[in-house]
Amino acid sequence: MLTTNDRFRSLPFVQDSELREAATNHGYHRDAGSADGWLFFGSYTVDGEIALAASPTHWFVAVEHPGVAAELSAERVGPAPGSCRAFVFNDQTEMRAALSRIYQLSLSLPTAPLKHFEDEVAMLGATEAEAIARRRIGQDVFRRALMEYWQGRCPITGIGDPALLRASHIIPWAECESDAERLDVHNGLLLSALWDAAFDHALASFDDEGRPVFSPLLSDTARQALVWQAPLPLTDAHRARLSRHRARLEVGR
Repeated sequence: MLTTNDRFRSLPFVQDSELREAATNHGYHRDAGSADGWLFFGSYTVDGEIALAASPTHWFVAVEHPGVAAELSAERVGPAPGSCRAFVFNDQTEMRAALSRIYQLSLSLPTAPLKHFEDEVAMLGATEAEAIARRRIGQDVFRRALMEYWQGRCPITGIGDPALLRASHIIPWAECESDAERLDVHNGLLLSALWDAAFDHALASFDDEGRPVFSPLLSDTARQALVWQAPLPLTDAHRARLSRHRARLEVGR
């Protein structure tokens, strides 16, 4: 099995330069040093460090944040530096795509949207008008976070037109126990408008494999209109919340 021991201990100048450029171009502008053939980078806009390395035939990316690493669809290798998880890629294109995804996921970590929200509402009081403003700001932050997480595209239809996309809460805003839950990207789906309407009214939901399930109250005409291309890629955090959503669907509420 390929391991990160296959990388160069001392990178040639060209590969060193290419790794540094890749990190910078994907949001990791802070040089955090090097060790054992790895180059470490941080970001001024997202939490967590990454590390990059290369061999004559492969490129390696290590991710500090376990939540981000868990959502990468790439081959895991070891050992990795520190508490990171390392992944291997066959070429620079794959490596750079992974860096782009890592940065997007880092922008939508549960702590990031909540911090942005708290910063934006810090000066608001407790009047009714300010409560309405607080909710509007929260929904805007949530939508931006979902756009990052789902890469600007409805994952079930492939639609990428922003005007046709909706930020759909799995557990409704009013039923969430905290702002952290309201703004958690794992409590949301980026759905096209028709799917959002069906989901919001508990006429459609998704099983643990990300496949649609429909309420018996949904008409045949509507069901035929709810076309889909592929199952949703879900995490366990999504699945736990969707089980509650399906309970609404089963009783037709």
